[in-house]
Amino acid sequence: MRDGNIKLLMSWDIKPGLDQEYFEFVMREWVPSSTKLGLTPIEAWYNIYASGDIPRIMAGALAADESAMRDILTSDDWHDLQDKLLDYVENYSQKIVRVTGEYQL
Repeated sequence: MRDGNIKLLMSWDIKPGLDQEYFEFVMREWVPSSTKLGLTPIEAWYNIYASGDIPRIMAGALAADESAMRDILTSDDWHDLQDKLLDYVENYSQKIVRVTGEYQL
């Protein structure tokens, strides 16, 4: 990938019975901590009727460039934050893409 905005696309399902705790964690810790690490949250989708292969949550965040994204995703702070997220979610996946200006999955 060349320099320029790089997007981290993530998806997951909330573990059964943890909706309230999950949303509190996201608002109190996930968003502020990921922002402090250098990610800029730009989108979040909550699928009310998700089933099968469709994740319940899809989110995207930007980093300035590939190097910044790599630094964030290999940091201990990111791994700690991700471990906390995994207390509330399952089927987590992520991928890094170059921003195109189009809707990306």
